[in-house]
Amino acid sequence: MGAGGRSNPRDLDIKKPDTNVIKRAPTSKPPFTLADIKKAIPHHCFERSMIRSFSYLVADLTAASIFYYVATTYIPQLPHPLPYLAWPFYWFFQGCVFMGIWLIAHECGHHAFSDYVWLEDTIGFILHSFLLTPYFSWKISHRRHHANTGSLEHDEVYVPKTRPKLASSAFYLDNPIGRTLTLIVKLTLGWYIYLSINAAGRPYDKFASHYDPRSPIFSDNERVLILMSDIGLVSFSYLLYKVAMVQGFTWIFCAYGGALMVMNAFVVTITYLHHTHPSLPHYDDSEWNWMKGAFSTIDRDYGVLNKVFHNITDTHVLHHLFSYIPHYHAMEATKAIRPIMGEFYQSDSTPFFVALWRESKNCLFIEPDESDEKNKGIYWYKSQE
Repeated sequence: MGAGGRSNPRDLDIKKPDTNVIKRAPTSKPPFTLADIKKAIPHHCFERSMIRSFSYLVADLTAASIFYYVATTYIPQLPHPLPYLAWPFYWFFQGCVFMGIWLIAHECGHHAFSDYVWLEDTIGFILHSFLLTPYFSWKISHRRHHANTGSLEHDEVYVPKTRPKLASSAFYLDNPIGRTLTLIVKLTLGWYIYLSINAAGRPYDKFASHYDPRSPIFSDNERVLILMSDIGLVSFSYLLYKVAMVQGFTWIFCAYGGALMVMNAFVVTITYLHHTHPSLPHYDDSEWNWMKGAFSTIDRDYGVLNKVFHNITDTHVLHHLFSYIPHYHAMEATKAIRPIMGEFYQSDSTPFFVALWRESKNCLFIEPDESDEKNKGIYWYKSQE
């Protein structure tokens, strides 16, 4: 389905270079229940294997070690100016491996790595701290995102704005140059901007940050976990600083920082594209329920990177229905639920870099369908054109 979601009687015309029409996802009550979907999935798909989970982690860490060794050993020996060409290749491949490691930590936060929560939190905390992500802070807000997906009032991330609430700068930047600049900022700094000031997140009545234990994102009994996340980040940052004092900051960036930037760009891209598509609805409190929210996500195709990213990219609909299914069972489970879900299952095989530009153009703000008087609590993405 290169152009978008499954068919529905109501179509959304999007001005595009080709003649395809993107179909709106259905918003009616499905003819099946969550129990029906679960029943279609083989029982073993819900079973966690600690040995198998560790095997993927070891494979990722081995790949990262090999890339690091080859890059730091041989790239500096290349004649000028070849290192300037070789380092970006290393950053991309190592950044993709980092993304896979980040996703294993994400799986720990969903209780999909093993049967032992203490082990998952220990592994997730170490891995995410190494990748400068606050493990417990993000685990908590991400859990609330899963509980409120698609809700305009309560979702935690990529909450779209209606046209009147959209900043005027967004309209001034709605052109090829503006979109390019916006994407550059989003892909380089967007992850840390979100973590720091909750940009693109749910609006709160006071300052919200994933680094602040007093943030309204968290409840009182969670604040010590936020402090632990901060301690993990500060500890690893201090380690990087000590290494930089010996090796130099340029070496730190070449060996670690460039790959981390690639990983951060993929974190933003993957999460953005899973929840932003012209076919996907958003709901206010009058229309939202958990099932509708879970269905307002879409599977994407990243080619060979699907495997590198442990299939979170092309099994995300399943992930929102049963987030505790391990990634190594996710594709089998996704194939099992497609016949049950029918048109309620959304997928798009458009190359992700093409989709990123298209969605940044076509999904500027949301508004209800003026022609649909019965469903005014359902909002759809719109562009200025």
